[in-house]
Amino acid sequence: MTAHAMKLLFIIDPIMGLKHYKDTSIAMMRAAAARGHQLFICEQHAIYLEQATVHVNAQSITLNDGERWYTLGDTQDYLPNTFDAVLMRKDPPFDNEYLYSTYLLELAVQQGARVLNHPTAIRSWNEKLSVAKFPQFAPEFLVTNDSDRIRAFLSHYQDIVVKPLDGMGGSGIFRLTERDPNIGAILETSTQYGQRTIMAQRYLPAIAQGDKRILVIHGEPVPYALARIPKAGETRGNLAAGGKGVAQPLTERDIEIATTVGKTLKADGLFLVGLDVIGEHLTEINVTSPTGMVEIAAQTNCNPANIWIEALEG
Repeated sequence: MTAHAMKLLFIIDPIMGLKHYKDTSIAMMRAAAARGHQLFICEQHAIYLEQATVHVNAQSITLNDGERWYTLGDTQDYLPNTFDAVLMRKDPPFDNEYLYSTYLLELAVQQGARVLNHPTAIRSWNEKLSVAKFPQFAPEFLVTNDSDRIRAFLSHYQDIVVKPLDGMGGSGIFRLTERDPNIGAILETSTQYGQRTIMAQRYLPAIAQGDKRILVIHGEPVPYALARIPKAGETRGNLAAGGKGVAQPLTERDIEIATTVGKTLKADGLFLVGLDVIGEHLTEINVTSPTGMVEIAAQTNCNPANIWIEALEG
């Protein structure tokens, strides 16, 4: 039991849909409960604005062992500043509804709530575009809706990846080489015939050794990364795309990237972030609801959820 028991509100996707044995938000809740903190949950649409005041409809949650792994209390109306921390853990896509919730949470911050990650920062740090803040670590990339420009980029690098700016779990990611017979169709699909801006990146062969997820908590990297190794014949390492997660100690380059980026993340109020690193390169900065804690804890003597709750208490 800690000196001060906190009330923590987790904004999450519907609880019925969470895989409790591997979900990072649940691991965070368990670590907090083990230290005597009170837990509450709500979904994104439970946040509302009446006149100028932000409210939230939330339920207390108790975590159990076994199949019936949680018990919910009655839904009640709260002001966000009655919680010691409000933890925004809603998964992408970052659509208009997500955007509106960041505006409401920003008002809640002005009304005294502590929201992590900070809603302004979540909005400012697009998970794909944010690598442009650290060009020294990023692979060569292009952001455009123009197929001709992407074709020129492809002919220069010969092997590229194209991806939407709002996807998660590897959805919508294509690898393109100059010999691909479907270049035209893939670019039409990705850019929606030039109506949608996408990112192209030079293909990194080091993906074969895994797409490394590095967790950064309050500016400090967790000492182990989760390398997500693509299954045979697959370009994407994402666990959602069938990749296999292997925990491994950070390399010197990983530490250099994570500590440099971590300083800026911390200054912006980004408390828990997942960096994606392929080989020597930073490819994405995940600020919405980064995962990987359960796999790292299962394979090493390092428990990221405990690191997180201790940092939050501090």
